[in-house]
Amino acid sequence: MKANTITKESIDKLVRTFYPTILADPITAPFFIAKLGSDINSQMWQEHLELLSNFWAMQALGDLSYRGSPLAPHFGLEGLGKEAFERWLELFEAAIDKVYEPSSGAFFKERSHMIARNFMINLRISA
Repeated sequence: MKANTITKESIDKLVRTFYPTILADPITAPFFIAKLGSDINSQMWQEHLELLSNFWAMQALGDLSYRGSPLAPHFGLEGLGKEAFERWLELFEAAIDKVYEPSSGAFFKERSHMIARNFMINLRISA
């Protein structure tokens, strides 16, 4: 059953639905494997998934659990470009559609596109 409201639990489900698809994708996987390895069950990955759940909870719910700098880890990623951002967004939207009803999922789609645009501007990637 899809969520029709955004909760901390549904956000965690979104993150845990999304990131296995990232690791399976030939465009996005190399960036994540280079930083976190290929085992999504590793401690590093589990910490990353928790960090991302907290990030999205901050975005959607005003939750103050997130501690980090979302843009900083993206600097210095060799080969990171528009294609990877577009694929990330495509996979994220597919995960959103699996977890949320359209009315609730719209928030994540809008916010993720805004964040991606800002990241590309700050990373000097042509849109």
